[in-house]
Amino acid sequence: MRLTMRKLARWHIWLGWLVGVPIVMWLATGLFMTLRPIEAVRGEHLRRALPAAPLVLPGSSLAAPEAQLKEMRVVMQQGRAVAILTGQDGAVRRVDFASGAPLPPLGADEALTLVAERIAGGNRAEDVTLFPADRTPPDFRRDLAVWRVALADGTNVYVGRDTGEIEAVRTRWWRAFDFAWGLHIMDLSGREDTSHPVLILFAALSLTGAVIGCVLMFRRRRPRPRAAP
Repeated sequence: MRLTMRKLARWHIWLGWLVGVPIVMWLATGLFMTLRPIEAVRGEHLRRALPAAPLVLPGSSLAAPEAQLKEMRVVMQQGRAVAILTGQDGAVRRVDFASGAPLPPLGADEALTLVAERIAGGNRAEDVTLFPADRTPPDFRRDLAVWRVALADGTNVYVGRDTGEIEAVRTRWWRAFDFAWGLHIMDLSGREDTSHPVLILFAALSLTGAVIGCVLMFRRRRPRPRAAP
């Protein structure tokens, strides 16, 4: 047993030499990336706030000034051009692009049909549930009313009630990955905050411990005297 423990200790020292530098590098860069919010890194604070200007297309009844549009997206749905309109207030609706006639919100049967057409294994749906924009599931996290189509393999497909489009696909692996990411950044609620005091503190402590460990590898160990027979 003592011989085995000595071998393990020797391997541990050699592995420490091999991985010590990468560990310090990962922890140092990780600590650096937690020091500022991602919004500040992207320069969001430098953008000047401008008055909201509605989307206006001359001669278009869909994008008239009184419509107060923020965005218009044109897609093909069921063989016809459909305009998905987003207002300045965030409300979403869809209309026939050619005639401008409003289209009704997507129903459960239509959501099931869409998933069966566009998703592999989508014809094996086990459940379909409507979620309003203010109460979407944790694995969607967007302010958009959606149908959640649960498939037999554990995949959740989210279909926009007012867009008629597939907005997200969440496999079991994605949900496990999302949970692991929340643990990694120590933010299990929103799973988006990569710069908060708890994360910065533990990143600094981990880096300190790794640096001390690397320094201690240079310490010379005196051989223990053998016991007298």
